[in-house]
This record gives sequence, C-alpha cells and structure tokens, in this order.
Amino acid sequence: MKERPILFSGAMVRALLDGRKGQTRRIVKGFALELLRPDNFTPEYVALPENDLSPYGYAGDRLWVKETFVAFGRWETRFNAKKARDEWHFVDVTIESGFAYRFEGADPDARRLASALPTWHTRPSIFMPRAASRITLEVARVRVERLQEISEDDSYAEGVHAGSWEYDNGEGTETARESYQCLWDSLNAARGYGWDANPWVWVVEFRKVTR
Repeated sequence: MKERPILFSGAMVRALLDGRKGQTRRIVKGFALELLRPDNFTPEYVALPENDLSPYGYAGDRLWVKETFVAFGRWETRFNAKKARDEWHFVDVTIESGFAYRFEGADPDARRLASALPTWHTRPSIFMPRAASRITLEVARVRVERLQEISEDDSYAEGVHAGSWEYDNGEGTETARESYQCLWDSLNAARGYGWDANPWVWVVEFRKVTR
C-alpha cells in the first residue's frame, strides 16, 4: 500500500466530510497521455495497475487530502542564495507548541503580526503537512475515460447535484451532470482543460477511511 497527497477545493472537502463524494477526476498528463494518442493504446490498457502510470495509485492505496488549514507559527526572513535576496518564510510550530492543526479560527490580526510572536495563520493547501490532514481516502478503482463520458450517477458521486451550480449567464443547472460541468470549468477552464476540450481524465473511485 502506498500513500499519496491529493489537493481538494473547499467545496469538495465539504462534500468529502458530508459523505457525498466518492469519485474525483484528474487530467491525464505525461507518458500516459502519449499512450492514448489515436491508434495507440486503449484507456483500459493505460489504466492497468501493472503499468504503474496512475499518479493517484490503485485499489488498496491511500490518498491523504490537502486542504486550506490553520497553523500556529510565525514569519521570518531567510536569504535565498539563488535569488540573492531575503524572502519571507513561514515557520510552523503547531505540534512543537502542543497544539493541533485547525481548519478555522485564524488570528484576524495575523498579517499585522507577521514578524512578531507566533499566532494562528491560514495556510494554502499546497503547504499542508501530512500531520495536519484530517481526511484519508482508500482507492477502490482507477480507470481512464474522456471527461464528457461522465454519467448522471457519477456526477452525484463527484459531490454535486442538480441546481448546485449556475452557468455564467446565471441560469441554474437542471442535472447533476450539468452541475459537474460548471464545477469542472471553474477549476480547469482557465488552464486550457475546459469541458468543451473533453480531455482524458483519471477517474479515481474511493472510500473515506475512518480515523
């Protein structure tokens, strides 16, 4: 069994905590995408565990969720030799101070106290250490498919439902699949992987591990 980190947005973290989310779709990149070129290999072949191409593991592996969190610490300047200048660096002292990581309750004056004594600071998900993660997922199945192949049932499994999102023109969604389309575009369209591009995606099915 292997453990890997995986990032989720705030809305999807809430869906995980509520037990509404059992799937996630992530863009296929790199060598796996090369194998999916026309007249090359099938998505079923690319998803085989023996090929070891999935960045999210396979059945039995685990994913620990990285999300926005609150840590106890302070900011200090450190010299960056490569850039030849001082840069601000966050010093996390949550555990050594005897505290547990939080997911709310940041100090409202944290910015003003940036260079003073330690306090509670909101930290981006990318910086979350394993010790701070409160959600662990066990992978049940991994497959590869085109984004637009998602079904209505799978859209519900992604943690959305009919009417939970709106199109840019303000019209509400009538199906869970339409809601997922809006969610996907809000996260990926600006990066060139919008719904209309219909990219290849890893489909990761999972169950939440009770801690």
